Amino acid sequence: MLNRHKTKLAFIMLAVFFVFSFGSSLAFTSEQPLHKIVVFKAGTDNTAAEEIIVKAGGAVKKPLRLINGYAAVMPSKAAEKALAANPRVLRIDNDDIVTISKAPKGATPPPQPAETLPWGIDRIDADLAWAAVNGTGVNVAIIDTGIDKNHPDLIDNIKGGINVINVHKSYQDDNGHGTHVAGIIGAVDNEIGVVGVAPKVNIYAIKALNSAGSGYISDIIEGLQWTIGKADVINMSLGSNYDNLSLHQAIINVYNAGITVVAAAGNDGPDSNSVDYPARYPEVIAVSAVDSNGQVAYWSSRGPEVDLAAPGVNINSTWNNDFYNTISGTSMAAPHVTGTVALTISAKGRLTPDKMKAYLKSTAENIWLAPELQGAGLTDAEAAVLGDPNVVQ
Repeated sequence: MLNRHKTKLAFIMLAVFFVFSFGSSLAFTSEQPLHKIVVFKAGTDNTAAEEIIVKAGGAVKKPLRLINGYAAVMPSKAAEKALAANPRVLRIDNDDIVTISKAPKGATPPPQPAETLPWGIDRIDADLAWAAVNGTGVNVAIIDTGIDKNHPDLIDNIKGGINVINVHKSYQDDNGHGTHVAGIIGAVDNEIGVVGVAPKVNIYAIKALNSAGSGYISDIIEGLQWTIGKADVINMSLGSNYDNLSLHQAIINVYNAGITVVAAAGNDGPDSNSVDYPARYPEVIAVSAVDSNGQVAYWSSRGPEVDLAAPGVNINSTWNNDFYNTISGTSMAAPHVTGTVALTISAKGRLTPDKMKAYLKSTAENIWLAPELQGAGLTDAEAAVLGDPNVVQ
């Protein structure tokens, strides 16, 4: 995730684009256009909702069926106030920006090197679980910058996806981050490059973040909506410093649909109480990052919301254009846990999100860090596959 101080800049840059995208009624106002999520009361149909937004001077961006709302752009605070006064409007939230961590510059290995076992996969004992299960039949959705759908170390496991930023375009990754996350979860065991935690898992790409690694909450919500009926587990290596009721509502609805959500705790350490949203929500498994020595990364967010730790420093995985890259972040730690969830589902069947979280915490390895740093401990794929979720306290 990007440093929290860069969020405002990302918002301003994206806001400028929308000034020119929603017509002259917005382009010539003296105020910055306001990106909002408008949630309507039950019984308000789509036609009525759109008319209410337009009548208040706003422009409709997209429907958000998961929360009975719309993403919209309002020309001024006065227009927003007028919209909020409509009796059919339940509330108006900010359409906040969420971000990922930018990969550090460095040498990239040549394409298709001989396969090696990444240290993170080895450290959580995923390879020891493969004698029993490898993720076959489990559907993992990755909400991120997209995935390089032709990467030779991923292509066999990618089963589809969507670009919720622009549904007319491909979910092809134009950043690299989403492809890196996908490789940690499910790179194929095929004698080249790397291998993922669950090398036979079904991967679905949801491109909700742009080439700079940032995007609107409304796109994340649309991505979450798309997963219902398709995914068993969702990886969200992204976050924001701001609580957002609409995002939380969407997470709750996905949770109620029985889908486990795993999210990066954030890269805002060493500050205390620094876990980002959505990882901070109780319906989500929040993951911090540790290095190969079992020490928490100094930049890893920390706080009582951390549930598990996982490898997140110097992680080699797939990258755009058939390449590989070694980067760090809680964005890399979360997919180790997501892959562990996939292996657990493969072995035990689909558990409720609450039971899955409790089970993974009960099978985690205590690496003797403070709870706000490691949660219950380091995720342990072998222990989760071989254990019994029915004996979780």
